[in-house]
Amino acid sequence: MKYRTLGNSGVAVSKLALGTMYFGSENTEEEAFALLDAFVEAGGNLVDTSNVYSGSVSEQIIGRWLADRPAEITDRVVLASKGRYTTGPDVNDLGLSRRHLTRALDASLHRLGVETIDLYQMHGWDAHTPIEETLSFIDDAIRAGKIHYAGLSNFTGWQLQLTVSTAKAMGVHVPLTLQQQYSLLSRESEFEMVPAALHNNIGLLPWSPLAGGFLTGKYQRGTTPAPDTRAGGDNQLYRYVSEQYSSVDRNWATIDETVRIARETGATPAQVALSWIADRPGVTAPVFGARTLEQLHESIAAADLTLDDEATAALDKVSAPTPGDYPYGPFGTTQRDRRLQGGDQALGDLVAQGSDHPLGRP
Repeated sequence: MKYRTLGNSGVAVSKLALGTMYFGSENTEEEAFALLDAFVEAGGNLVDTSNVYSGSVSEQIIGRWLADRPAEITDRVVLASKGRYTTGPDVNDLGLSRRHLTRALDASLHRLGVETIDLYQMHGWDAHTPIEETLSFIDDAIRAGKIHYAGLSNFTGWQLQLTVSTAKAMGVHVPLTLQQQYSLLSRESEFEMVPAALHNNIGLLPWSPLAGGFLTGKYQRGTTPAPDTRAGGDNQLYRYVSEQYSSVDRNWATIDETVRIARETGATPAQVALSWIADRPGVTAPVFGARTLEQLHESIAAADLTLDDEATAALDKVSAPTPGDYPYGPFGTTQRDRRLQGGDQALGDLVAQGSDHPLGRP
């Protein structure tokens, strides 16, 4: 296993993080214990959960595992959890308010059976709570010893920048990480979120790095997925996400390229996809999940796989998102470009090329 620092901190974490979203739903407690044991034994140490995963059962299972194993094992774990989403029927049982986060954090500490959570992440933006209130809660929680560091999740670029700038202005703890959807089939974060994270030295923790299993190569275009897969099951969220992935031609071309590179390198498609995302700029650790020990060991092996420049360039090209011309396409990006040499700016070069369309011809 290889290690990196957790954002702008001195904490070393494994190149891959174990996601536990399905502990208590797809994984039984016995299976979850085996996955945690194998992950730590392989050198993994960053374990990610949330207070809403499997209705908080994920945290409970991890808490029982921590209590059942000796300190020489559990002390290695860098534990990450989250708070923000609905925990009850009341109107205040969600959000990033001090009131809700205080209760959510205390409940997570109790379920996990720990005094401190290493990385406590704001699971999503809350437009109704001033960011100053959330940041004040985080700073107080750190001073009280309930968390060591804070992170963000599912924040857009402007929300991340506002949070960081406000924290610096207040003189309080600046969040270390951003956990967002990011994979070969979901690269739109590169428009704003990744640049904002890089600018602020925020570590990226991509979730769904295998795109719901699509990047394992197990789904074939135009076929009916097996009922024991996420795409073929009856979970509405999985079916929605699978439909989104399968409706884009670029995604199928990307999957084909991933399979081709896997064949040529002697790796599996999942390992190729994990290696690509793990080595993207700013990435600390992709958060992967596993149903079985076989899947876990397959994913862990990706930590030792480094794609060559040719394979990386091929994947970059085939998976590149295709936005409209503005603001993220050529017309928008060249307007923001500034050359120090070369005379005319990039926008001039672009428009001088003209167009092959009849309406764009001189």
